[in-house]
Amino acid sequence: MPLYLVRHGKAGSRHDWKGADSRRPLSKKGRRQADALVSLLADGGATAVYSSPSLRCVQTVQPLADKLGLAVEAKPELGEGTARSEVAAFVGGLLATTAVLCTHGDMMPKILDALAADHGLDLPRDYPYAKAATWEVATNGAGALTARYLPPPK
Repeated sequence: MPLYLVRHGKAGSRHDWKGADSRRPLSKKGRRQADALVSLLADGGATAVYSSPSLRCVQTVQPLADKLGLAVEAKPELGEGTARSEVAAFVGGLLATTAVLCTHGDMMPKILDALAADHGLDLPRDYPYAKAATWEVATNGAGALTARYLPPPK
C-alpha cells in the first residue's frame, strides 16, 4: 500500500503574485505537470487524495482526483510551514493506506526525514524533491518502508 508524496507543480512567481500566496495558481507548465501526473499515478490504487489547502497544491492533484472519482481533501497539516511533529503524525497515520498527498518544497524533507527517523525509511543522502516530483513510499514484505523517486513529468 504505497503513499505517493507529491510536491506541487510549477506555480507563478511568488515575487510577481499580488494576492495571498495561498491563492497563487499553477503556471501553464504546472498545469501540464498536473495533467501528466494522472497517467503516472492513476493506476496506483489510491483511495484518497490529500492536499495542502494552497491552490497550487490542490490544482496539482485535482486532475488525478477527478480521474479517480475522488474529492481532494484539504489538510492544513500539509500546508507550508507546518511543524514536523504535526505533519509526521498525519502522514504516519496513513501508512496502512494508499493515498496521494500534495505538499510544498519545505514540507517534503520534513515528511521524508520523519519517515526515516520514526519508521526506518531508507533514503539516499541529499535526496531530490523537484516540483511535481513524487516519492512513492511503500511497505515491503518484511514490514520495512521503501521509497522510490519518480521525477517530475515534463
